[in-house]
Amino acid sequence: MKLSNQNYDALKWIVQVVMPALIVAIGTIGGAVAWEHTELTMTVLGAITTFMGASLGLSSAEYYKDEADK
Repeated sequence: MKLSNQNYDALKWIVQVVMPALIVAIGTIGGAVAWEHTELTMTVLGAITTFMGASLGLSSAEYYKDEADK
């Protein structure tokens, strides 16, 4: 699947900046106020972030492969 540059940049920012910051915030706040499912939430969000990062990496590799073939 090819993404537009704008979509790719937005998703990359979410995966590299927003999601890790959100996971840390949930872990810190959840630990401080003793939320029941803090660790589970962090694990699920970490897995989603990793999946999204791998998908973006594949998209990037495909883009550069197509550019090299031109």
